[in-house]
Amino acid sequence: MGAAKKKSSNKFVVEGELTIYTAAETREKFAALLQSEQPIEIDLSQVSEIDTAGLQLLLLARREAAAREKTLTFAEPSAAVQSCWQLCNFETAHVTPAQVASAGSNDDATSA
Repeated sequence: MGAAKKKSSNKFVVEGELTIYTAAETREKFAALLQSEQPIEIDLSQVSEIDTAGLQLLLLARREAAAREKTLTFAEPSAAVQSCWQLCNFETAHVTPAQVASAGSNDDATSA
Protein backbone atom coordinates (compact mmCIF):
# COMPACT_ATOMS: atom_id res chain seq x y z
CA MET A 1 0.00 0.00 0.00
CA GLY A 2 1.36 3.31 -0.99
CA ALA A 3 4.05 1.46 -2.88
CA ALA A 4 5.27 2.97 -6.07
CA LYS A 5 7.58 1.43 -8.57
CA LYS A 6 9.73 2.65 -11.36
CA LYS A 7 8.88 0.88 -14.60
CA SER A 8 11.53 2.50 -16.81
CA SER A 9 14.01 5.32 -16.68
CA ASN A 10 11.41 8.00 -17.42
CA LYS A 11 8.07 6.47 -16.41
CA PHE A 12 6.96 6.14 -12.82
CA VAL A 13 3.80 4.32 -11.73
CA VAL A 14 2.28 5.44 -8.43
CA GLU A 15 0.35 2.62 -6.81
CA GLY A 16 -2.05 2.82 -3.89
CA GLU A 17 -2.27 5.91 -1.74
CA LEU A 18 -0.74 9.28 -2.59
CA THR A 19 -1.28 10.76 0.86
CA ILE A 20 0.51 12.21 3.85
CA TYR A 21 1.38 8.65 4.87
CA THR A 22 3.34 7.98 1.67
CA ALA A 23 4.54 11.52 0.93
CA ALA A 24 8.15 11.21 2.12
CA GLU A 25 8.79 7.97 0.25
CA THR A 26 7.11 9.20 -2.92
CA ARG A 27 8.96 12.53 -2.80
CA GLU A 28 12.30 10.70 -2.75
CA LYS A 29 11.28 8.62 -5.75
CA PHE A 30 10.10 11.71 -7.65
CA ALA A 31 13.42 13.42 -6.87
CA ALA A 32 15.35 10.46 -8.28
CA LEU A 33 13.19 10.47 -11.40
CA LEU A 34 13.90 14.17 -11.94
CA GLN A 35 17.60 13.34 -12.31
CA SER A 36 16.88 11.63 -15.63
CA GLU A 37 17.69 13.48 -18.84
CA GLN A 38 14.49 12.21 -20.49
CA PRO A 39 10.94 13.61 -20.38
CA ILE A 40 9.07 12.37 -17.32
CA GLU A 41 5.79 10.50 -17.21
CA ILE A 42 4.08 9.89 -13.88
CA ASP A 43 1.35 7.26 -14.29
CA LEU A 44 -1.45 7.93 -11.81
CA SER A 45 -3.82 5.17 -12.96
CA GLN A 46 -3.23 3.02 -9.87
CA VAL A 47 -3.75 5.78 -7.26
CA SER A 48 -6.55 4.67 -4.95
CA GLU A 49 -6.55 7.74 -2.70
CA ILE A 50 -5.04 11.23 -2.83
CA ASP A 51 -5.07 14.03 -0.28
CA THR A 52 -3.61 17.53 -0.19
CA ALA A 53 -0.14 16.15 0.56
CA GLY A 54 -0.37 14.06 -2.60
CA LEU A 55 -1.54 17.06 -4.60
CA GLN A 56 1.39 19.06 -3.20
CA LEU A 57 3.78 16.35 -4.39
CA LEU A 58 2.37 16.56 -7.91
CA LEU A 59 2.70 20.35 -7.87
CA LEU A 60 6.26 20.02 -6.57
CA ALA A 61 7.12 17.55 -9.33
CA ARG A 62 5.66 19.94 -11.91
CA ARG A 63 7.63 22.89 -10.52
CA GLU A 64 10.89 20.95 -10.29
CA ALA A 65 10.51 19.57 -13.81
CA ALA A 66 10.02 23.09 -15.14
CA ALA A 67 13.03 24.35 -13.20
CA ARG A 68 15.11 21.63 -14.88
CA GLU A 69 13.50 22.40 -18.25
CA LYS A 70 11.96 18.92 -18.51
CA THR A 71 8.64 17.90 -19.96
CA LEU A 72 6.37 16.26 -17.38
CA THR A 73 3.20 14.30 -18.08
CA PHE A 74 0.72 13.07 -15.48
CA ALA A 75 -0.67 10.04 -17.32
CA GLU A 76 -3.95 8.24 -16.86
CA PRO A 77 -5.17 9.86 -13.64
CA SER A 78 -7.41 7.54 -11.63
CA ALA A 79 -10.92 8.54 -10.59
CA ALA A 80 -9.55 9.60 -7.19
CA VAL A 81 -6.94 11.86 -8.81
CA GLN A 82 -9.46 13.31 -11.27
CA SER A 83 -11.84 14.10 -8.44
CA CYS A 84 -9.09 15.85 -6.46
CA TRP A 85 -7.97 17.82 -9.51
CA GLN A 86 -11.51 18.89 -10.27
CA LEU A 87 -12.09 19.98 -6.68
CA CYS A 88 -8.86 22.03 -6.73
CA ASN A 89 -9.30 23.29 -10.31
CA PHE A 90 -6.06 21.57 -11.32
CA GLU A 91 -6.61 19.85 -14.63
CA THR A 92 -3.26 20.18 -16.40
CA ALA A 93 -1.97 16.69 -17.11
CA HIS A 94 0.83 17.60 -19.53
CA VAL A 95 3.19 20.43 -18.75
CA THR A 96 6.14 21.64 -20.76
CA PRO A 97 8.80 23.92 -19.29
CA ALA A 98 7.61 26.82 -21.46
CA GLN A 99 4.05 26.51 -20.15
CA VAL A 100 5.17 26.58 -16.53
CA ALA A 101 7.58 29.46 -17.16
CA SER A 102 4.82 31.58 -18.70
CA ALA A 103 2.44 30.71 -15.88
CA GLY A 104 5.14 31.57 -13.34
CA SER A 105 5.70 34.99 -14.87
CA ASN A 106 1.97 35.68 -14.53
CA ASP A 107 2.10 34.59 -10.90
CA ASP A 108 4.98 37.00 -10.27
CA ALA A 109 3.03 39.87 -11.77
CA THR A 110 -0.02 39.21 -9.61
CA SER A 111 1.94 38.78 -6.40
CA ALA A 112 3.86 42.05 -6.75
